[in-house]
Amino acid sequence: MTLAQDGPFDVAQFYPMLQDHADKQSVSLSYLSQDWPELEQWRILGRAKMQELLAFRPEPVPLNPRILETTHKDGYTRYLVSYSITPFRSTEAFLLVPDGLTKPAPAVIALHDHSGFYYYGKEKIAETEGYPQVLSDLINRMYEGRPYADELARRGFVVLCPDVFYFGSQRMDMDQLTDRFKRDFPDLSSDDPNAHIRAFNALSSQHENIMARYIFASGSTWPGIMFYDDRVSVDYLLTRPEVDPDRIGCMGLSLGGFRSAHLFGLDPRIKAGVVAGWMTSYPRQMHNHYKHHTWMIYVPRQLEFLDLPDVASLNAPNPLMVINCRQDNLYTIEAMETAAAKLNAIYDKTGADGHFYTKMYDVPHRLDIEMQNDALAWLEKWLKMEK
Repeated sequence: MTLAQDGPFDVAQFYPMLQDHADKQSVSLSYLSQDWPELEQWRILGRAKMQELLAFRPEPVPLNPRILETTHKDGYTRYLVSYSITPFRSTEAFLLVPDGLTKPAPAVIALHDHSGFYYYGKEKIAETEGYPQVLSDLINRMYEGRPYADELARRGFVVLCPDVFYFGSQRMDMDQLTDRFKRDFPDLSSDDPNAHIRAFNALSSQHENIMARYIFASGSTWPGIMFYDDRVSVDYLLTRPEVDPDRIGCMGLSLGGFRSAHLFGLDPRIKAGVVAGWMTSYPRQMHNHYKHHTWMIYVPRQLEFLDLPDVASLNAPNPLMVINCRQDNLYTIEAMETAAAKLNAIYDKTGADGHFYTKMYDVPHRLDIEMQNDALAWLEKWLKMEK
């Protein structure tokens, strides 16, 4: 119970009621909730319940993949590709293919962050040329100046960096947005790309509230849409002859870590995962720690069945690394430690000694070069093993 927390509260006098409700959720499909007869039976039930709660099952469409651009880089080739997601949407992605491949190689889906930066997606984690100062500032702040996707490619991984719904190539088309939402952002028409991007990001941030209302009103969830995108990206990756289908991993920071936790847990094709800056226990967040979070994380009724670490554990005993930041003000220390302890207990229960690893770094919310190197070493350990 967390009701002894002192006020004031972000939700005023309603906090005790909401904390009490969160604490009483049964989390009935956690692997720790009972002695499950079979590990695979538990996985099937947990994944099926999450898909039900995510509530996004569009009509499947052919991928219709295209290569839009080819750029030769130091040690790899970067392809700008596109493929269809639903009857209404397609996305673009960077596909990084190492030089000199003679047989199918291990692959990683690299998932970009949120950072209140909607204008770009994949460009936050993969090298591009001539990018504006605002993007450079973000890469310096979040990744210590090194987009990690390229480092993965230089180490021999095929890497796919897709834009997810609402970001990058899937960002809002302002020409189709009603004028009343645009009128307070004159810099949208600025000739200064940095001013234009800042204004676009500010409008997109404010518009999350409207978008979330429409998504929920349609009967869906924002995470459901995102996670569907990411699973289709696995579909695309598996069409590439350069990829070994039995050695695919995923990695991401912040919203990318949130996406990585769910892609790892919900898609059995993922064989190893890294979750950076997004592993928490939802009930331990209730005391004044949701105000900085995006609308993109909420799945109604989830806590009745599975907390976030329970979802990530659905792929146990496949190896999972969790990176948390001690100075991260998005989460309480208790919430991060509770989630890590639960994952550790679940992996112990499955008999997967050494397949779960967590580390707390004494830094703010970021994935600096030291952290990247630790994460890449984890993926190398598990995805470059000879079959």
